[in-house]
Amino acid sequence: MPANKHKRKASTHVKSKTTSKARSSGLITSHPKAFAVIGLLFVVLGISLLVFKGQSDAMFGLAMLALVGGVATTIYAKFSLPQKTQHK
Repeated sequence: MPANKHKRKASTHVKSKTTSKARSSGLITSHPKAFAVIGLLFVVLGISLLVFKGQSDAMFGLAMLALVGGVATTIYAKFSLPQKTQHK
């Protein structure tokens, strides 16, 4: 005879699916496609500033800020897009 005679019962509780992902109510999470476009525009602005007006230090710094801000905004907007689930 085994020493541990007490067995656990199978779980009969149904897990609710409503609390699976709570979305925050931020501005980027409520309009992710618009902010993805804005981020890409910042990237294009940064590249154009580097190519055409990158000779001075101020324009180089502004171009780098636009590039970093655009990339960060685009990545954050892409992660906040709702995920599409495939049903098989």
